Amino acid sequence: MKNLLLFGLVIALLVSVPATAQNAFAGTWKFNLSDAQFAKKPDVFLLQNGTYECKTCVPPIDVKADGQDHPVSGHPYYDSVSIKDGKTAMFEFSDSSNTNSDPVTGKGSSTQVAKGPAGSHAISGSWVTSKMETLSDNGLTVTFKVEGDSLSMTSPTGQSYVAKLDGTEAPYKGDPGTTSVSVKRVGKNTIEETDNRDGKIISVTRMTVAADGKTMTAKVEDKLRGTNSQFTATKQ
Repeated sequence: MKNLLLFGLVIALLVSVPATAQNAFAGTWKFNLSDAQFAKKPDVFLLQNGTYECKTCVPPIDVKADGQDHPVSGHPYYDSVSIKDGKTAMFEFSDSSNTNSDPVTGKGSSTQVAKGPAGSHAISGSWVTSKMETLSDNGLTVTFKVEGDSLSMTSPTGQSYVAKLDGTEAPYKGDPGTTSVSVKRVGKNTIEETDNRDGKIISVTRMTVAADGKTMTAKVEDKLRGTNSQFTATKQ
């Protein structure tokens, strides 16, 4: 579920070289759910003959849908999956992958854009996230500080980094799915953050602070799943 969030849940970014631009990014930001634009590329599920498959998960998932925990490998945020046959397309989650903080919780809904094969469960087919109704504040806020030529990021869920603003790669701490990060200026009041896992780029986030310094737009490209999403944040 961490993928929602996008999203990691969509942290990461910042700062330009001029002091005025740096000050525009520095501070605590809270992302908004009301205008979030989730990835349009659908997730593909199949629930049939007592087995659940997530064909677009990276790596794919194939487990029994019996409500029991089943081990899966290759996923940085979880090592087991429990699937129970349900009757709705609502989803609810509690993410405890960062054990040094309270879980990130939330719920939302998905819309089916293509049906599954004949005889399969109604959940089968292709789905896109249509709405996030709630998401706990610890999954929506991030704080940045500028010290000299470096940017530091901290979040309530325990992620952090200190990186130079010239694109130099630096360690990313507290996130099992991200091992290093680089940040650089790509335009006026715009910063691009690249997240890596074991030397492979997993996402690129381009953040732009509005002229009034009160809002920020984050455009996230998920390199693993080939999707794009967009979020806005308000300075606290």
